[in-house]
Amino acid sequence: MLIRFEASNYRSIAEGVELSMVAVDRDREAARDAPHLGESLLTRAAIYGPNASGKSNVVGALAWLRDAVEDSLRLWEDKIPLEPFAFGPGPAGASEFVIEALVDGVRFEYVVELDARHIIYEGLFHYPEKKRRRVFEREVSEFKLQRGLGALSGTRELLTERTLVLSAARRFNEPLVTNFARELLNIQILGQLPRRGRLQTLFRHPGTAGTARWFDGPDDGQPFLLPLASEGETILGNESKEWSTLSRRQQALALLRLADLGIEDVVFDRKEVLSVNGETMTQRQLRLVHRSGNNSTPFDFSAESEGTKTWFGLIGAVLTALQAGSIVIFDELDASLHPTLSAELLRVFQSPVTNPHGAQLIFTSHDTSLLNHLNRDEVWLTEKQLDGSTRLGALAEFAGERVRKSQNLESAYLHGRFGALPQVDQTEFLRALGLIG
Repeated sequence: MLIRFEASNYRSIAEGVELSMVAVDRDREAARDAPHLGESLLTRAAIYGPNASGKSNVVGALAWLRDAVEDSLRLWEDKIPLEPFAFGPGPAGASEFVIEALVDGVRFEYVVELDARHIIYEGLFHYPEKKRRRVFEREVSEFKLQRGLGALSGTRELLTERTLVLSAARRFNEPLVTNFARELLNIQILGQLPRRGRLQTLFRHPGTAGTARWFDGPDDGQPFLLPLASEGETILGNESKEWSTLSRRQQALALLRLADLGIEDVVFDRKEVLSVNGETMTQRQLRLVHRSGNNSTPFDFSAESEGTKTWFGLIGAVLTALQAGSIVIFDELDASLHPTLSAELLRVFQSPVTNPHGAQLIFTSHDTSLLNHLNRDEVWLTEKQLDGSTRLGALAEFAGERVRKSQNLESAYLHGRFGALPQVDQTEFLRALGLIG
């Protein structure tokens, strides 16, 4: 589980901003006890703020770090694809990313400082028995390993000035490194975050290919995550079955039906087509089967609404996260989803019944109605400062004063109690139209 994340000198982020998943109010479902930390960690975090205030850049920084660990060994040959803060000393200065996570009950800390030319510093630390110990540390070309990790000695031969140690070391069979790297690489990205060099997935809609594999891929025998109701049906309306026998397809179908989109099934048509080389290929065509009275009609996925495509696309990511206890980042959760569906998604991540392994949902939104489903320590606010940089603040500690636990967050936010609202002034527009002097 993510404990905290910090970034500096990335896009609109100048000075360091920090997102913490440590709970302020611990006595509730969404706060999971972490005994080795002496704290509880949250399964949800929402970021609110005006347009262009940097909400997407906060979650984008975490997505960038995830992609960096996956890509640096293979793709960072000539340049590190950084986007530093555009004003002030940002472009010439270094960027820094810090992430702390709980992996198999042990706290890990990973620190990276780098610029477009080279990696300046990188370190991975863990806290067995609450004492900080180095796994590896690298300052420019100097590389140090924890004693007893000889299996990682081959890492040195893979390093260049633009290769992350973590990218190289995860290829060796050392659990301290591979388990932490897996935690990072299991982060899933949904929404419209710009990710340099990354192509859209199947059907040109993010997440669709991942969901399609739940409906049309091999069944791995994983138990169903969602419980049976007292009437013998799942809480998502699936037909009566023993929870341990439900397949991946039935799990995905149950979550699809939860949205009440009038969809009863998912089918794949396979047809033979000629490639540009004249070879015959088998092409899959995804169709969603809609019910109308006693009739059922399959529709091409391309004909579906954006809301249906968005919900379908998130199913694979959500179920994968719930099984692995991993992180889902969703930029602009409200862009295509009805507030009722967004609220249902929050409930899925909140409940220990549907989220037994502590999966975490981190999202940006403008939908203030969702504040009614969030606790004060699950809400973060962005503001654009005078120099164009992003300020990120925790609602629970707003203005140095604790927000009351019982406060109506939506009402207080819309009334400007916490700031982070657009400052709308029509004066200049009306003057340009000649309507005022």
